[in-house]
Amino acid sequence: MTPSEEWGQALAAWAIPDDILAAAPEDPWVHPPAMFRSDPATDPTDTPSHRAARAALAALGGGGTVLDVGVGGGRSCLPLVPPAALLVGVDEQQAMLDQFVRSADAVGVMTSAHRGRWPDIAADVPVADVAVSHHVAYNVAAIEPFLRALGAHARRLVVVELPERHPTSWMNPLWERFWSLPRPSEPSAALFVEVVRSLGWRPDVAWAERAPRAAGEQRSPDFVAFVCRRLCLPAGRDAEVAVALAELPGDVHRVATVAWRPT
Repeated sequence: MTPSEEWGQALAAWAIPDDILAAAPEDPWVHPPAMFRSDPATDPTDTPSHRAARAALAALGGGGTVLDVGVGGGRSCLPLVPPAALLVGVDEQQAMLDQFVRSADAVGVMTSAHRGRWPDIAADVPVADVAVSHHVAYNVAAIEPFLRALGAHARRLVVVELPERHPTSWMNPLWERFWSLPRPSEPSAALFVEVVRSLGWRPDVAWAERAPRAAGEQRSPDFVAFVCRRLCLPAGRDAEVAVALAELPGDVHRVATVAWRPT
């Protein structure tokens, strides 16, 4: 089995069982746009991922274009302005793209927004100097075509950022508590690096630590409602979920930056 096949098989194990999904009052996989809004006051702007992308853009001597796949509200690409002069955003949700464009307009940078799933719409998206994709890889079972299309759209560098473990791993105790459902431990950032190497690229890997979610944020009604929906629970169980969240340990987690030249 290739690393790409291992990745897809491991992600398949994260599927929510049909009986639990059938009982869900709402789609648990919808991402609330408000949670991905760019906020210059709190967004990280000097991470290993940002430094790698900035260095590639600086080598151009000024300007440059950035493709952001899974752009959300623009947290990954907006810190690259300057030097970036054009941001190309791809996302499946129009509300995310609208947020991205508004935030980019606020800092006076040009944008090109494309709605759809990557790499399905790759042929309609322009090539950029640098391609970034932060916190998207764990949503992609067919990782090889995703990465090949990303590489084909980057002239100088590809930068992928992802947590050391699946981003919902912190919820594993909650699935045990409310559904007696054990969750997987793979895939991981280490396996992702193997995937990149198996496709013929030579990635540079850097690690950073991210602080745990603030207690106030974890107790906010919006966050509790989000967790309820993700756990396929009705809104009437918000209070129970809030108690369970308060009992979770606030562990620091590691994030990997995986960067490579696409040629």
